[in-house]
Amino acid sequence: MIKKIFIILGIICFASCGDKPDYRIDGKLENLQDQTIYVVFEKNDMTQIDTVLCETPGEFTLERKTGDFNTATLFFENKTSWITIYPEVGEKITITGDVAYPTILQVKGGKINNELSSVRKKMGDLLKEQVDVANQLKRNLGQANSFDDSELTSRLTNLNHQIREQAGSYIQSHPDQQASVVLIQNFFTDPDDTRKLDEYLALLDPSLKNFFLVKELEQFSERAKRTALGAEAPGFNVKNVYGETVSLDSFPDKYVLLTFTAPWCDMCHPETLFLDEIVQKYPREQLDMVLVSLDDDMKGVRDVLAKDSIAWNLVTDSAGQAAMLIDLYNVNALPRSYLIDEEGKIVLKTENGIEIKQALEKILE
Repeated sequence: MIKKIFIILGIICFASCGDKPDYRIDGKLENLQDQTIYVVFEKNDMTQIDTVLCETPGEFTLERKTGDFNTATLFFENKTSWITIYPEVGEKITITGDVAYPTILQVKGGKINNELSSVRKKMGDLLKEQVDVANQLKRNLGQANSFDDSELTSRLTNLNHQIREQAGSYIQSHPDQQASVVLIQNFFTDPDDTRKLDEYLALLDPSLKNFFLVKELEQFSERAKRTALGAEAPGFNVKNVYGETVSLDSFPDKYVLLTFTAPWCDMCHPETLFLDEIVQKYPREQLDMVLVSLDDDMKGVRDVLAKDSIAWNLVTDSAGQAAMLIDLYNVNALPRSYLIDEEGKIVLKTENGIEIKQALEKILE
């Protein structure tokens, strides 16, 4: 596992002294409600976090005298929105615009930032409408307006398609620009389908082969292919909460449903995913189940299981087991389920309990 070093620093806006800093970020943001901004600097296995407190609403200055970083991500409004910038040593960066639309904030300073801001400006109307439609859908949650939601969902899908088309057009026209690699990361990293990602990576100029993001995207593609439909499921050897060894070899000649969950995930409960119904419907000679939970309280988990009528085969995060399996199976959201056939091939991956039920009915009945 990658180890990250977190250093928390408090920096008051417009406070600077001493030698000229390696990095300086100035911001003038509209409609900023929370005047605390978190900035996460990253490079390889190093992460440093700065906290910026704005004395004047929406205005701040952040200076760093040391460091060599690839990216800096600014989190706004209690970390509910953010933008990633690409600092260059000695280059002053300015961020302006309406914080309600973080995808169209203008970032000036440094080649990548300047180029990306130019792209954002051209796509500004689409990006703004994308945020507006997505916010409207969130506001409609739980309300009886399914027809309106259907129209909004269709519009959002169309907007996403148009934005990706414009991003793809830029990449094809600028294969030698580092900004193109950023656009690939932003718009074409689908963990379930790497075809576009691989296509655009192949278009890039050889001069970019050592750019850090290219290497990261190549690794992302490799991980995604490990769990593509039809791929052989990655093998593992872990212990469940009862100390019993669990591996794919533990389930010969049967289907296995491998599901990743977490106690804080509302959609991860067995009844929500219909797992309780499934485990009682199909005999273990046909289907077995493994739950992987990001919960390191093994005793507490065992106490809960003792009250359950179903004998769940559960692996927790004791000794980092769940984290290791999440990395192995390239899980980027919870819940996530993988249905593995008798030959060890992945035949379904989904976060939807209804899809699991329908697939099992088709296969096992």
